[in-house]
Amino acid sequence: MPSPSIKGLTRIAAIAAAAFTLAGGAALAREVVIYNASDSVNTALVGAFKKKHPDIDVKFVSGSTGPIAERAIAEKGKPQADVVYLVNNAALEQLKQAGVFEPYEPRGSKILPAFRDDDGFYSKYFATTMCMVVNKERLAQKGLPMPVTWEDLIRPAYRKEISLPSPLKSGTGGAILTTFVDAFGWPFVENLHENVYQYSDGGSGGAQLAGAGEVAIGLTFDTTCFETKASGKPVEIVYGRITPNVTEGGGLVAGGPNPTEAKVFLDFMASDDAAAVLGKVVGATAVPGHGLVDLKQITLWQMRRPVDMTAFRREFASRILKQ
Repeated sequence: MPSPSIKGLTRIAAIAAAAFTLAGGAALAREVVIYNASDSVNTALVGAFKKKHPDIDVKFVSGSTGPIAERAIAEKGKPQADVVYLVNNAALEQLKQAGVFEPYEPRGSKILPAFRDDDGFYSKYFATTMCMVVNKERLAQKGLPMPVTWEDLIRPAYRKEISLPSPLKSGTGGAILTTFVDAFGWPFVENLHENVYQYSDGGSGGAQLAGAGEVAIGLTFDTTCFETKASGKPVEIVYGRITPNVTEGGGLVAGGPNPTEAKVFLDFMASDDAAAVLGKVVGATAVPGHGLVDLKQITLWQMRRPVDMTAFRREFASRILKQ
Protein backbone atom coordinates (compact mmCIF):
# COMPACT_ATOMS: atom_id res chain seq x y z
CA MET A 1 0.00 0.00 0.00
CA PRO A 2 1.57 3.34 -1.01
CA SER A 3 2.49 5.83 1.71
CA PRO A 4 0.39 9.00 1.88
CA SER A 5 1.97 11.98 0.22
CA ILE A 6 3.05 15.09 2.10
CA LYS A 7 0.13 16.88 0.47
CA GLY A 8 -2.24 14.14 1.64
CA LEU A 9 -0.90 14.30 5.19
CA THR A 10 -1.34 18.06 5.21
CA ARG A 11 -4.94 17.71 4.10
CA ILE A 12 -5.68 15.11 6.77
CA ALA A 13 -4.13 17.36 9.43
CA ALA A 14 -6.22 20.29 8.24
CA ILE A 15 -9.42 18.25 8.42
CA ALA A 16 -8.51 17.01 11.89
CA ALA A 17 -7.75 20.55 13.06
CA ALA A 18 -11.05 21.80 11.67
CA ALA A 19 -12.92 18.98 13.41
CA PHE A 20 -11.15 19.79 16.68
CA THR A 21 -12.03 23.47 16.33
CA LEU A 22 -15.69 22.69 15.65
CA ALA A 23 -15.84 20.29 18.58
CA GLY A 24 -14.15 22.83 20.83
CA GLY A 25 -16.54 25.55 19.65
CA ALA A 26 -19.52 23.34 20.43
CA ALA A 27 -18.09 22.62 23.86
CA LEU A 28 -17.63 26.33 24.49
CA ALA A 29 -21.15 27.27 23.34
CA ARG A 30 -22.91 28.24 26.58
CA GLU A 31 -26.40 29.52 27.32
CA VAL A 32 -28.88 29.98 30.12
CA VAL A 33 -32.66 30.07 29.79
CA ILE A 34 -34.52 32.36 32.18
CA TYR A 35 -38.21 32.79 32.96
CA ASN A 36 -38.99 36.18 34.53
CA ALA A 37 -41.98 38.27 35.57
CA SER A 38 -40.57 41.76 35.09
CA ASP A 39 -39.37 42.48 31.58
CA SER A 40 -37.85 45.91 32.19
CA VAL A 41 -35.91 44.84 35.30
CA ASN A 42 -34.82 41.61 33.60
CA THR A 43 -33.48 43.54 30.60
CA ALA A 44 -31.30 45.72 32.82
CA LEU A 45 -29.99 42.74 34.78
CA VAL A 46 -29.27 40.65 31.69
CA GLY A 47 -27.33 43.57 30.18
CA ALA A 48 -25.13 43.78 33.27
CA PHE A 49 -24.70 39.99 33.39
CA LYS A 50 -23.62 39.87 29.73
CA LYS A 51 -20.91 42.43 30.38
CA LYS A 52 -19.41 40.14 33.02
CA HIS A 53 -20.06 36.89 31.15
CA PRO A 54 -20.02 37.60 27.40
CA ASP A 55 -19.47 33.90 26.70
CA ILE A 56 -22.93 32.96 28.02
CA ASP A 57 -25.90 33.53 25.73
CA VAL A 58 -29.01 34.53 27.71
CA LYS A 59 -32.42 33.48 26.46
CA PHE A 60 -35.49 34.52 28.37
CA VAL A 61 -39.26 34.35 28.50
CA SER A 62 -41.10 37.26 30.12
CA GLY A 63 -44.63 37.39 31.49
CA SER A 64 -46.60 38.10 34.64
CA THR A 65 -45.99 36.14 37.81
CA GLY A 66 -48.99 33.80 37.60
CA PRO A 67 -48.46 32.51 34.04
CA ILE A 68 -44.68 32.25 34.50
CA ALA A 69 -45.07 30.13 37.64
CA GLU A 70 -47.76 27.98 36.02
CA ARG A 71 -45.58 27.37 32.96
CA ALA A 72 -42.60 26.30 35.07
CA ILE A 73 -44.78 23.92 37.08
CA ALA A 74 -46.34 22.45 33.93
CA GLU A 75 -42.86 21.79 32.51
CA LYS A 76 -41.54 20.15 35.67
CA GLY A 77 -41.23 16.73 34.04
CA LYS A 78 -39.12 18.17 31.24
CA PRO A 79 -37.96 21.66 32.28
CA GLN A 80 -37.16 24.18 29.60
CA ALA A 81 -35.91 26.92 31.94
CA ASP A 82 -32.76 26.99 34.03
CA VAL A 83 -33.80 29.87 36.32
CA VAL A 84 -37.15 31.34 37.33
CA TYR A 85 -36.78 34.78 38.91
CA LEU A 86 -38.34 38.20 39.49
CA VAL A 87 -41.46 36.50 40.82
CA ASN A 88 -43.08 37.42 44.13
CA ASN A 89 -42.73 35.65 47.45
CA ALA A 90 -46.00 33.74 47.07
CA ALA A 91 -44.89 32.36 43.69
CA LEU A 92 -41.45 31.46 45.06
CA GLU A 93 -43.03 29.34 47.75
CA GLN A 94 -45.45 27.83 45.23
CA LEU A 95 -42.55 26.83 42.97
CA LYS A 96 -40.64 25.37 45.90
CA GLN A 97 -43.59 23.29 47.07
CA ALA A 98 -44.31 22.09 43.51
CA GLY A 99 -40.76 20.76 43.17
CA VAL A 100 -39.69 23.18 40.45
CA PHE A 101 -36.69 24.45 42.42
CA GLU A 102 -33.71 22.57 43.76
CA PRO A 103 -31.56 23.98 46.58
CA TYR A 104 -28.62 26.15 45.62
CA GLU A 105 -26.65 28.61 47.74
CA PRO A 106 -25.01 31.21 45.47
CA ARG A 107 -21.27 31.53 45.90
CA GLY A 108 -20.16 34.60 47.82
CA SER A 109 -23.76 35.71 48.36
CA LYS A 110 -24.13 39.26 49.68
CA ILE A 111 -27.86 38.80 50.29
CA LEU A 112 -29.05 39.39 53.85
CA PRO A 113 -30.06 36.18 55.69
CA ALA A 114 -33.64 37.41 56.05
CA PHE A 115 -34.00 37.28 52.25
CA ARG A 116 -32.83 33.67 51.90
CA ASP A 117 -35.10 30.64 52.01
CA ASP A 118 -34.37 28.61 55.13
CA ASP A 119 -34.05 25.46 53.01
CA GLY A 120 -31.92 27.09 50.32
CA PHE A 121 -34.41 26.76 47.46
CA TYR A 122 -34.47 30.46 46.53
CA SER A 123 -33.16 33.92 47.33
CA LYS A 124 -35.11 37.16 47.35
CA TYR A 125 -33.44 40.09 45.63
CA PHE A 126 -35.51 43.07 46.68
CA ALA A 127 -38.53 44.27 48.60
CA THR A 128 -41.17 46.70 47.42
CA THR A 129 -42.15 48.55 50.58
CA MET A 130 -45.38 50.44 51.21
CA CYS A 131 -45.44 53.95 52.61
CA MET A 132 -47.51 57.11 53.00
CA VAL A 133 -47.22 60.26 50.93
CA VAL A 134 -48.42 63.04 53.24
CA ASN A 135 -49.20 66.50 51.90
CA LYS A 136 -47.87 68.95 54.49
CA GLU A 137 -49.74 71.95 53.07
CA ARG A 138 -53.12 70.21 53.26
CA LEU A 139 -52.39 69.07 56.81
CA ALA A 140 -51.71 72.68 57.76
CA GLN A 141 -54.84 73.93 55.98
CA LYS A 142 -57.01 71.35 57.72
CA GLY A 143 -55.23 71.57 61.06
CA LEU A 144 -54.40 67.87 60.97
CA PRO A 145 -51.51 66.14 62.75
CA MET A 146 -48.75 64.34 60.86
CA PRO A 147 -49.44 60.57 60.98
CA VAL A 148 -46.69 58.46 62.47
CA THR A 149 -48.07 54.92 62.37
CA TRP A 150 -50.66 53.07 60.28
CA GLU A 151 -52.86 52.96 63.37
CA ASP A 152 -53.12 56.76 63.21
CA LEU A 153 -55.02 56.48 59.93
CA ILE A 154 -58.25 55.34 61.60
CA ARG A 155 -58.47 58.53 63.66
CA PRO A 156 -61.74 60.39 62.92
CA ALA A 157 -59.72 63.54 62.13
CA TYR A 158 -58.65 61.98 58.82
CA ARG A 159 -62.18 61.34 57.55
CA LYS A 160 -62.16 61.34 53.72
CA GLU A 161 -58.51 62.47 53.71
CA ILE A 162 -56.97 59.15 52.65
CA SER A 163 -56.60 57.50 49.25
CA LEU A 164 -55.10 54.11 48.51
CA PRO A 165 -55.10 51.52 45.71
CA SER A 166 -58.01 49.13 45.48
CA PRO A 167 -57.02 45.55 46.32
CA LEU A 168 -59.49 44.45 43.63
CA LYS A 169 -57.33 46.01 40.92
CA SER A 170 -53.87 46.64 42.36
CA GLY A 171 -51.21 44.38 43.81
CA THR A 172 -50.02 47.31 45.91
CA GLY A 173 -53.48 47.71 47.42
CA GLY A 174 -53.63 44.00 48.05
CA ALA A 175 -50.26 44.00 49.84
CA ILE A 176 -51.23 46.95 52.03
CA LEU A 177 -54.65 45.71 53.06
CA THR A 178 -53.78 42.03 53.54
CA THR A 179 -51.02 43.20 55.87
CA PHE A 180 -53.48 45.35 57.79
CA VAL A 181 -55.82 42.38 58.19
CA ASP A 182 -52.95 40.10 59.21
CA ALA A 183 -51.59 42.61 61.75
CA PHE A 184 -54.71 44.38 63.00
CA GLY A 185 -57.76 42.42 61.82
CA TRP A 186 -60.75 43.24 59.63
CA PRO A 187 -62.22 45.81 62.08
CA PHE A 188 -59.16 48.00 61.44
CA VAL A 189 -59.83 47.94 57.70
CA GLU A 190 -63.51 48.74 58.31
CA ASN A 191 -62.50 51.77 60.39
CA LEU A 192 -59.93 52.82 57.78
CA HIS A 193 -62.63 52.66 55.10
CA GLU A 194 -64.53 55.38 56.93
CA ASN A 195 -61.61 57.73 56.22
CA VAL A 196 -61.04 56.73 52.58
CA TYR A 197 -61.86 59.35 49.96
CA GLN A 198 -61.05 57.12 46.99
CA TYR A 199 -59.68 53.69 46.07
CA SER A 200 -57.53 54.07 42.95
CA ASP A 201 -57.21 51.52 40.16
CA GLY A 202 -53.40 51.70 40.05
CA GLY A 203 -50.73 51.52 42.71
CA SER A 204 -49.73 55.19 42.33
CA GLY A 205 -53.20 56.73 42.41
CA GLY A 206 -53.24 57.55 46.12
CA ALA A 207 -49.88 59.29 45.90
CA GLN A 208 -51.04 61.36 42.93
CA LEU A 209 -54.05 62.67 44.85
CA ALA A 210 -51.92 63.47 47.89
CA GLY A 211 -49.27 65.13 45.76
CA ALA A 212 -51.93 67.32 44.16
CA GLY A 213 -53.36 68.24 47.56
CA GLU A 214 -56.75 66.62 46.91
CA VAL A 215 -56.28 64.45 49.99
CA ALA A 216 -53.86 64.67 52.89
CA ILE A 217 -52.55 61.10 52.76
CA GLY A 218 -51.91 58.70 49.90
CA LEU A 219 -50.81 55.11 50.41
CA THR A 220 -48.53 53.64 47.76
CA PHE A 221 -45.19 51.88 47.15
CA ASP A 222 -41.69 53.16 47.76
CA THR A 223 -40.50 54.30 44.32
CA THR A 224 -43.68 56.33 43.82
CA CYS A 225 -43.26 57.87 47.28
CA PHE A 226 -39.75 59.04 46.45
CA GLU A 227 -40.63 60.15 42.92
CA THR A 228 -43.51 62.26 44.26
CA LYS A 229 -41.27 64.00 46.76
CA ALA A 230 -38.44 64.44 44.24
CA SER A 231 -40.85 66.15 41.83
CA GLY A 232 -41.10 69.08 44.25
CA LYS A 233 -44.52 68.36 45.72
CA PRO A 234 -44.94 69.54 49.34
CA VAL A 235 -45.02 66.02 50.74
CA GLU A 236 -43.37 63.95 53.41
CA ILE A 237 -42.71 60.21 53.20
CA VAL A 238 -43.88 58.30 56.26
CA TYR A 239 -43.27 54.65 57.08
CA GLY A 240 -45.62 53.19 59.65
CA ARG A 241 -44.57 51.18 62.66
CA ILE A 242 -44.53 48.09 60.46
CA THR A 243 -43.99 47.97 56.72
CA PRO A 244 -46.26 46.08 54.31
CA ASN A 245 -44.11 44.71 51.52
CA VAL A 246 -43.79 42.39 48.56
CA THR A 247 -40.49 40.57 48.04
CA GLU A 248 -39.26 39.12 44.74
CA GLY A 249 -36.54 36.64 43.92
CA GLY A 250 -35.67 33.45 42.11
CA GLY A 251 -34.14 30.01 42.18
CA LEU A 252 -32.50 27.16 40.30
CA VAL A 253 -34.82 24.94 38.24
CA ALA A 254 -34.36 21.27 39.10
CA GLY A 255 -33.15 19.33 36.07
CA GLY A 256 -32.81 22.41 33.87
CA PRO A 257 -30.81 22.03 30.65
CA ASN A 258 -27.92 24.31 31.64
CA PRO A 259 -27.25 23.95 35.39
CA THR A 260 -23.68 25.27 35.30
CA GLU A 261 -24.63 28.49 33.54
CA ALA A 262 -27.72 28.82 35.74
CA LYS A 263 -25.54 28.77 38.84
CA VAL A 264 -23.28 31.45 37.33
CA PHE A 265 -26.36 33.62 36.80
CA LEU A 266 -27.63 33.03 40.33
CA ASP A 267 -24.16 33.86 41.70
CA PHE A 268 -24.38 37.15 39.80
CA MET A 269 -27.86 37.87 41.20
CA ALA A 270 -26.50 37.50 44.75
CA SER A 271 -23.70 40.00 44.11
CA ASP A 272 -23.15 43.72 44.57
CA ASP A 273 -23.15 44.09 40.78
CA ALA A 274 -26.76 42.93 40.46
CA ALA A 275 -27.81 44.94 43.52
CA ALA A 276 -26.34 48.08 41.95
CA VAL A 277 -28.58 47.55 38.91
CA LEU A 278 -31.63 46.80 41.05
CA GLY A 279 -30.94 49.78 43.30
CA LYS A 280 -31.80 52.12 40.43
CA VAL A 281 -35.27 50.67 39.85
CA VAL A 282 -36.53 49.21 43.15
CA GLY A 283 -37.05 50.42 46.68
CA ALA A 284 -35.05 48.11 48.94
CA THR A 285 -32.39 45.66 47.78
CA ALA A 286 -31.55 42.46 49.66
CA VAL A 287 -27.87 43.40 49.39
CA PRO A 288 -27.19 46.32 51.75
CA GLY A 289 -25.99 49.64 50.42
CA HIS A 290 -28.24 49.94 47.37
CA GLY A 291 -31.74 51.21 46.62
CA LEU A 292 -33.89 54.02 47.97
CA VAL A 293 -34.87 52.43 51.27
CA ASP A 294 -32.57 51.63 54.17
CA LEU A 295 -33.86 48.36 55.61
CA LYS A 296 -32.25 49.21 58.94
CA GLN A 297 -34.75 52.06 59.32
CA ILE A 298 -37.94 50.03 58.79
CA THR A 299 -39.49 46.76 59.95
CA LEU A 300 -40.65 44.51 57.13
CA TRP A 301 -43.85 42.76 58.14
CA GLN A 302 -43.69 38.97 57.85
CA MET A 303 -47.17 37.61 57.14
CA ARG A 304 -48.31 35.34 59.93
CA ARG A 305 -51.16 33.73 58.02
CA PRO A 306 -51.30 32.49 54.42
CA VAL A 307 -53.25 34.75 52.06
CA ASP A 308 -55.73 33.53 49.47
CA MET A 309 -56.01 36.68 47.33
CA THR A 310 -59.16 35.51 45.56
CA ALA A 311 -60.90 34.94 48.87
CA PHE A 312 -59.52 38.20 50.27
CA ARG A 313 -60.82 40.24 47.35
CA ARG A 314 -64.20 38.59 47.64
CA GLU A 315 -64.42 39.42 51.34
CA PHE A 316 -63.18 42.98 50.80
CA ALA A 317 -65.83 43.55 48.14
CA SER A 318 -68.65 42.25 50.33
CA ARG A 319 -67.48 43.36 53.75
CA ILE A 320 -65.98 46.77 52.96
CA LEU A 321 -67.50 47.87 49.65
CA LYS A 322 -70.86 46.15 50.30
CA GLN A 323 -70.89 44.72 46.79
